[in-house]
Amino acid sequence: MRRLLVTSALPYINGHIHLGYLVEAIQTDIWVRFQKLRGHEVRYFCADDTHGTATMLRARDENRGEEELIAEMGAAHQTDLSGFNISFDHYSHTNTEANRAYCHEIWQALVDADLVATEEIEQLYDAEKGMFLADRMVRGGCPFCKAPDQPGDNCSKCGETYSPADLIDPVSTLSGTKPETRKAKHLFVRIEQLHGFLSEWTQSGTLPPESANYLANFFLNKPLRDWDVSRPAPYFGFEIPGHPENYWYVWFDAPIGYMAATREWCDAHGGDFDSWWRGGKAEIHHFIGKDIQYFHTLFWPAMLKTAGFNLPEKVHIHGFLTVGGEKMSKSKGTFIRAATYLRHLDPAALRYYYASRLSSKVEDIDLNLDDFVAKVNTDLVGKVVNLASRSAKFVAESGLSAVYPDDGGLFAEAAAQGQAIAEAYEAGDYSRATRMIIDLADKANPFVEQNAPWELRKDPANAQRLQDVCTIALNLFRQLAVYLKPVLPDLADKTDALFGIPIDSWAAATTPLVDIPVNPFKHMMARINPADVQAMIEDSKAESAAAQPPPEISALKWNDGDEWLASEPLAEEITIDDFLQTDLRVARVVAAEEVPEARKLVHLTLSLGGAETRNVFAGIKSAYDPADLVGRLVVVVANLAPRQMKFGVSQGMVIAAGPGGKDIFLLSPDSGAQPGQRVH
Repeated sequence: MRRLLVTSALPYINGHIHLGYLVEAIQTDIWVRFQKLRGHEVRYFCADDTHGTATMLRARDENRGEEELIAEMGAAHQTDLSGFNISFDHYSHTNTEANRAYCHEIWQALVDADLVATEEIEQLYDAEKGMFLADRMVRGGCPFCKAPDQPGDNCSKCGETYSPADLIDPVSTLSGTKPETRKAKHLFVRIEQLHGFLSEWTQSGTLPPESANYLANFFLNKPLRDWDVSRPAPYFGFEIPGHPENYWYVWFDAPIGYMAATREWCDAHGGDFDSWWRGGKAEIHHFIGKDIQYFHTLFWPAMLKTAGFNLPEKVHIHGFLTVGGEKMSKSKGTFIRAATYLRHLDPAALRYYYASRLSSKVEDIDLNLDDFVAKVNTDLVGKVVNLASRSAKFVAESGLSAVYPDDGGLFAEAAAQGQAIAEAYEAGDYSRATRMIIDLADKANPFVEQNAPWELRKDPANAQRLQDVCTIALNLFRQLAVYLKPVLPDLADKTDALFGIPIDSWAAATTPLVDIPVNPFKHMMARINPADVQAMIEDSKAESAAAQPPPEISALKWNDGDEWLASEPLAEEITIDDFLQTDLRVARVVAAEEVPEARKLVHLTLSLGGAETRNVFAGIKSAYDPADLVGRLVVVVANLAPRQMKFGVSQGMVIAAGPGGKDIFLLSPDSGAQPGQRVH
């Protein structure tokens, strides 16, 4: 029997659980349930990540203490997670005395090993808010790959880590202003001294190959960067001993929360903490997303190694969640909270769909909502549950046959697949496991179709054959329920109720049930109605819109003065019918030339698409070189009556702004517009 300590990354206290985080929570829970079904001793610990400036500011804005906020959000997180059958042995948070104690112990070990250095650095400061900015309160361009709108600690595109001050054109998310640079004392952990150990450990098979290859780049002909582990006041967190007004950065104390949660569970249940984290034969397994692998696979093992704690046996790393091939979007309603999903859909459906998409590779998974509906309805309702729903009622009085009938080898073949399915679960390749399970369902269903128990029941002479057919069908169903129990614990519970015998081990799939009563069949799973999916999306849109703060409407913010309105007041009000008489169209400049005899005019040939063109004389010569205009999209008044001019007929008017002279600005449609499209 193995002893397994399992963790998933800590959700941040400042936000609700959403479908993105559920990828990890469900992935971890499936693995934990599988290991328990195999008979191993498994403990699953998690906690809320509570510290940081964001927590402090939210509590301040809501006029309450951080502890009250932690309690409220922690309860909400646990409610959401339990709604998806995520089952923890202990769930805590990082603002505990147990966490503080282990932070002190590990810090002292780092100090004793001469790995801590003090340095005065330049840090971004929001002068409007009067505070230094936490990493996640700054956005800007990645200094490595140049990706825009990245947070201040690591890039979601290339994975590099950096300081907020390194960002290109940084902006404070608190005030929308450009932060200043000010100096402050910071404490660093010099992990370069552990270069050899970390290089070897990251390539030891503990990580997925994709992550090991990614991390190998950090060790090639360059030292590891020192890790900034402190933040100056004001800050919500643990103050660093010997350094008043300086606090540990959340990435220092967050993973230590795994240890603190273990300690709390041990204290409550008489367990031995050291047998899990110091010596002993326990395996530590972390489940995390690829966006935080740098912290979990360099800094965290450096801390554990220095302080004499056990290193992880495996770090299981998954990719991001997309919805319909795109990043989750609040405006599109695809940034879906767990609670919103639970109001509309069965959590078992999402557990199964995620499992069918999760492999052992570090790759993104996509929640395609049409495929989600089709896959759940086809696989689970149409194939798995169908075996029980079409046979159980016919043996409600007789029970199962006294001896397992001849099924042509179906049960034996499925039992023989148990080891391969188990190996897929062990490797985290749930998509392969579910494919093998549904393949077994595909073989079982034709047996029921061919033997048609609903027809056998019509003739009393077929009573024994009816009982035998249903005995086979129900045992094949129960095998599938055993193999799916890590993914679908609710289905396993309903299967237990049907037979009155619990599925308590993986071996339950190897021996058929015979000569037992069958309880009345109760509904196990309903088909997903696409209308419920759409209702969830609309609900999510409404929630996101309601949560958005009202926009700041201030001309002063953009330095927009009123001098132009003053010099040229607004025209008299018109009706929509008046406006619709003007036909504004997108046009492409296909030719442009000066009019030598005219001081202001440029002769434009505009294409409205196809063979439709307009000749237009525009007074823009002082601001534009004709050669620069060819190919450009403009907006033209296309239904203006032709006007005979000295130099030719003008068949429209291009739209521009500005007072004249060199200050003329042609209006252009956004990218994607096509010639001929009407401007509404």
